[in-house]
Amino acid sequence: MWRTELRRLANPLSGSQEWLDYSGTSVVRKVMGGRGNLVELRVQGAAGQIEGVNLRLYNPQVRQWNLHYASLRNGVLTSPIHGGFRQGRGEFYGQEDLDGKAVLVRFVITRIAANTARFEQAYSQDGGRSWEVNWIATDTRIGGGEAGR
Repeated sequence: MWRTELRRLANPLSGSQEWLDYSGTSVVRKVMGGRGNLVELRVQGAAGQIEGVNLRLYNPQVRQWNLHYASLRNGVLTSPIHGGFRQGRGEFYGQEDLDGKAVLVRFVITRIAANTARFEQAYSQDGGRSWEVNWIATDTRIGGGEAGR
């Protein structure tokens, strides 16, 4: 289990700089013999609660991970974002729908310490020339369990 401290931009790609803060947990379980994992996120803050799951599946043929997210709010599974890890940094790219507009999405995972990881999501509406960070989460291990992250 992981303690999750999350900051989310209230209105991405609107010019607003209002950030919302949440705290809670992430539970990570290995699936498919370790070739995937399922993350259950539960955080809450003054703006409410976020609950969702992230299914991460590894494709050994292309040495790439595919990340799929679903929010409990609407039950919709997002289009996957694809990428991999190099020198302790994971970078994943894809496309998302934001208020009816297609935007590029970038998700970056970095290891801060042995039991701490940082997750950052950003959107681009100009083909990847510029990015606006809209989600920053820092997870710190708080108990035993699977080491997979």
